[in-house]
Amino acid sequence: MNKAADVSTKKLISLAPNNWAKWVTGIPDIVTGEILNTEFQWISRQSDVVIQAESPQYGKFLILNELQLRYTSEMPRRMRAYAALAEEKYKLQTYPVLINILKISNSEIPTSFASNFIGLRAIQDYRVINLWEVDVNIAFETPLPSLLPFVPILKGGENESTIREALRMLRADEQLNQLETVLAFFATFVLESTLVQEIMRWDMTVLRESPWYQEILREGQARGEAEGEARGEARGEVRGIIFSIETNLEAKFGSDGLELMSQISQISDLEQLKEILRRIVVANTIQDLRNVL
Repeated sequence: MNKAADVSTKKLISLAPNNWAKWVTGIPDIVTGEILNTEFQWISRQSDVVIQAESPQYGKFLILNELQLRYTSEMPRRMRAYAALAEEKYKLQTYPVLINILKISNSEIPTSFASNFIGLRAIQDYRVINLWEVDVNIAFETPLPSLLPFVPILKGGENESTIREALRMLRADEQLNQLETVLAFFATFVLESTLVQEIMRWDMTVLRESPWYQEILREGQARGEAEGEARGEARGEVRGIIFSIETNLEAKFGSDGLELMSQISQISDLEQLKEILRRIVVANTIQDLRNVL
């Protein structure tokens, strides 16, 4: 059973924009307005969403939402530029929020950008929300339907009964049921793929329709393009896919997954590497991946 894959950040937030705004800002009497188009020259990803908001205390302002599959060291500079561009375009104060989905290390994620060049300083603070630190009950009790697809990776959301409840809520609402593939994708990080398949009652190959799965593939492609400029296109793309494999092994299996990299890094066939990346998504155990290799 195929599901539509229109699950951009804009669509997720638009499901309950007021509750979303209250959650990310902590302002109880906030009221949201239009979700704006971010037509900035270099910002065109679907993870960037600007919301107009207003509260009695702060007046009119903007909430800048940046949803990242995984945090990267480039984000502080991006958040600085993002806030400045929005303020210049809409002439309103901004509240930037960085939401990270998958945990890839125990390192502390910075909450500001700061630079000092020839005595001139640039500083931009922003709020950081790491989904693995968010209590799963928030998704059900607030309610925050935007968080339901992420239930498996929320704090306390990794058990089967909680995931089944999230699925029930998604399927009960026509606006939400197309988010099922996203829930399934993140469920594979905490449950065996055979159990996820049983819960969802469809073939796990449908996960390839998930935009988050496509994001993983795009990461490899982008990394490959960058490497390709210096090393040749084919070799660069191979290195990009290897990078995606490494980050996904760590996200799903931790240090045990990284032990496979010594073997995987020796593979130069691009199609074989892409198949390994696909298998990681639905693998039950490290042994499943060893059998593939």
